[in-house]
Amino acid sequence: MKANFQSRNSSVLTKIPLNNQRAYWAAILLASLACGSHALAQTNDPAAISNGSTSGSSTNVTKLEDVTVVGKLDEARIKIAADLGATTYTIGKEQIAATPAGANAPFNQVLLRAPGVAQDSFGQIHVRNEHANLQYRINDIILPEGITGFGSELDTRFIDTLELVTGALPAQYGFRTTGVVDIHTKSGAFEQGGELTLFGGSFDTIRPSFEYGGKEGNLNYFFSGSYLHSSQGIENPTGSSDPIHDKTDQFKGFAYLSYVLDDTSRLNLILSGSHSYFQIPNNPGQTAGTDPNGNPFPVGGTAFNSSSLNENQTEQNYYGVLSYQKIMGDLNFQLAGFSRYSSLLFRPDSMGDLFFNGVASSVDRNILTHGFQGDSSFDLNESHTLRGGFQFSASKAVADSTTTVFAIDSGGNAVPPPFPIVDNGSKWGYLYGAYLQDEWKITQKWTVNFGGRVDVSDAFIQESAFEPRINTIFKPTEKTTLHAGYARYFTPPPLESISQATVAKFDNTSNAAANSQNDPVKAERADYFDIGATQIVAPGLTLGVDGYYKYAKNQLDDGQFGQALIITPFNYARGETYGVELSATYKKNGFSAFGNFAYSQQKAQDINSAQFNFDPADLAYIKDHYIFTDHNQTFTASAGVSYQWKNTLVYADVIYGNGLRADGDIPNGRKLPAYETASLGIEHDFQVGKNKLKVRFDVINVFDQIYVLRDGSGIGVGAPQFGSRRGFYGSISYAF
Repeated sequence: MKANFQSRNSSVLTKIPLNNQRAYWAAILLASLACGSHALAQTNDPAAISNGSTSGSSTNVTKLEDVTVVGKLDEARIKIAADLGATTYTIGKEQIAATPAGANAPFNQVLLRAPGVAQDSFGQIHVRNEHANLQYRINDIILPEGITGFGSELDTRFIDTLELVTGALPAQYGFRTTGVVDIHTKSGAFEQGGELTLFGGSFDTIRPSFEYGGKEGNLNYFFSGSYLHSSQGIENPTGSSDPIHDKTDQFKGFAYLSYVLDDTSRLNLILSGSHSYFQIPNNPGQTAGTDPNGNPFPVGGTAFNSSSLNENQTEQNYYGVLSYQKIMGDLNFQLAGFSRYSSLLFRPDSMGDLFFNGVASSVDRNILTHGFQGDSSFDLNESHTLRGGFQFSASKAVADSTTTVFAIDSGGNAVPPPFPIVDNGSKWGYLYGAYLQDEWKITQKWTVNFGGRVDVSDAFIQESAFEPRINTIFKPTEKTTLHAGYARYFTPPPLESISQATVAKFDNTSNAAANSQNDPVKAERADYFDIGATQIVAPGLTLGVDGYYKYAKNQLDDGQFGQALIITPFNYARGETYGVELSATYKKNGFSAFGNFAYSQQKAQDINSAQFNFDPADLAYIKDHYIFTDHNQTFTASAGVSYQWKNTLVYADVIYGNGLRADGDIPNGRKLPAYETASLGIEHDFQVGKNKLKVRFDVINVFDQIYVLRDGSGIGVGAPQFGSRRGFYGSISYAF
């Protein structure tokens, strides 16, 4: 069994020698593509170039050759998008099995076991105390953004390996730069056969799922799908173990198809879809809202129980990626086209929302994105590998809403009856990016990777930037790796905002903004420094340390403003983030262990866009004072141990956070209480003829700790949320 975590620098990733044959036209093609390259190694050892599958044990010669070709192409694709100089944390299927609920775990819970990752409400995570700004890739192809983020739509079941790349990123990574979540999917070439699983337990949880992979001639394929029902879809606004009005039904499907054209090229197709329905959980015992004079809003004179509210939200996400990969001697490239549709539909409780909030909004938003991406590499000589590439995407965002409000007279009184305000609009947004960089091996122990990006964002306003990047890696011994890097980042805002015209429509109503200022949201520009080291202390034991500092102008943040679970972006004029991460992994025989600890701080000053969302007093204070951002968590830790004995796996797992921010005497001036949750589990495989029956049992939050993620206060925080109470879960899987 592999170690639970591997913290590595990409300088130690090279597994096969560079091919010294070069086609005479490679440089010309590289320039015409405007994209970078990395050579594919040639070797006669299939095990050295496969992904570690069981192909070596096959007696079918034809199958072995096909698997070898797929392994070579996989290695070549990985080398196109090398993470040289960045800090990479790798999670494999073995570590996923030792995570609470295993392959049935939510995707964000898998990421939460990486260093410096903190949990938040609505399934969000924060990497190095940043809000969102994560880039998701599947098989090294970027996925365009949706409305609600990818954490809830991606399915853990189709992951072969997952990497979280952080730090000073090389030039191929642009736009979203806090971290790169790169998923390499299971493939029919190595995952032949299928598995049927039934998972269920506490909170009325039931989740049937399947996966199936195989190959037919040159076609490799892998499919997975699942349905989830639970009575705890969104974090409970109370600490009870029985959430009110919190059911969810979620459908997810995924397909990966790869057709090998010849030994040096293939076509890949990725298709995915998810459809999720959520009840918005209720918080009983709430006091009804009042008008500016302190009088209850007139809604027919009938009392309303807050535990009976009926708000609902539906989310849909669909994407497709078609890519072509080719190896031409020392030139290796991949071209891809992608499309994504994302939508969100929020329906209020028409009477209850008016009673408690004085406003009831029906919201329908969707984004349709099309784009292209090209990446390549070229082995110029023994010392230099050139990489370059491009990216383009065009997105259309549509925002339609009907908001029922009361008029407010000159005396500040609500005037019945309520009436609707319709606000429909759309916006196009464009992203353009290109990069070029050189991996220079100065000596066998010292490598420098340097280059730059040019990015353009044309959405709310048109902005552009040149972003130099440089990383250096030094390996004084076989057991010690040092790295340091600098990156200039340009981060455009997500294509979701509210225009000045929209704000003005609600003047003199119960939904009037606290102020009328609404400067456009701008791209963040940041300077990022990172330094770190890894040390193999003893066989199987690896220690790592990494420190970072970031200074940002127009630092991006976002928050929930209103009842719908929709995130709205805004800027701070200045921001500062710094921290240190420690990691340790150990593996010996069937025993594996990992431990991560992170210290981080993020502060910002002067909100300079979308100001209408904020209280004027808060704006005045923040203008002249640095404050903690609401998602700042000073200390974060995770740890786990597992033991594989024959066909039995046992594990224990702990997550610690010392609390996000909440309002105190000043905005975000108070820290929420610290918490730690422990989980245990056991899994056993039974042999049933030629097939396997897998039985698993998990206890999540063993000690039933009641912990709050949000208390409803803080900049951009809409409601209180508590972490999940103790749950008992079991699953049975039949592999064939």
